Amino acid sequence: MAQPKTRILLVEDDDELSALIAEYLAENEFEVHVVSDGAQAEASVRSLSPALVILDLMLPGRDGLQICRDLRVWFRGPILLLTARSGWVDEIVGLEIGADEYLGKPVEPRLLLARIRNLLRRGTSYGPTTGAVGLEVDEARRSAKLGGRTLELTDAEFDLLAYLVAHEGQQLTRSQISEDVCDTAYDGLGRGIDVRIGRLRNKLGDDAKQPRWIKAVRGVGYLFVEPKD
Repeated sequence: MAQPKTRILLVEDDDELSALIAEYLAENEFEVHVVSDGAQAEASVRSLSPALVILDLMLPGRDGLQICRDLRVWFRGPILLLTARSGWVDEIVGLEIGADEYLGKPVEPRLLLARIRNLLRRGTSYGPTTGAVGLEVDEARRSAKLGGRTLELTDAEFDLLAYLVAHEGQQLTRSQISEDVCDTAYDGLGRGIDVRIGRLRNKLGDDAKQPRWIKAVRGVGYLFVEPKD
């Protein structure tokens, strides 16, 4: 008996692009449903219960950031954002409100497929962790667990997490983090540190508006505090 295909919802108003993506993913054993109007996105997620949602940022009806923000109230699957706009602002905002991944257009289908498979292997990384809230960081094995669940971290994300844990309770400037973790001088303009923080927050299930782990300190940088409950 054939195994059911993994269901993906693609919210994209570019008919040519959505057809290309849907066809390519279908060839790779995914069940793809396409919605072209942002106003229909949330209802489609509720009715289809997809394993993963791909959201364009520029949509009629409602934009991708609004949809992502609302989905994160209840949807626990991965969300991947697509955009034709360049710049770091959308990426930071998207990651802060709960997106798991971010890709610019034009989209290379093989790269998109690789990101999708990685997100599905990782599973949901957003939302509060049930059970114990303890964070375990093993620098020797370069691994971290949260509530007994192994966190799927890149090398850069692990380095940042280990550094924050080692400096728990200390207010850290972007300059400190950049120099100590990235071995790069901070020029005061780049947003690379903010993007990394946003990605790490997602892995920890941290809400940027009411953070429990990584708190922003206005005019300074960031503060890492392990929750007590």
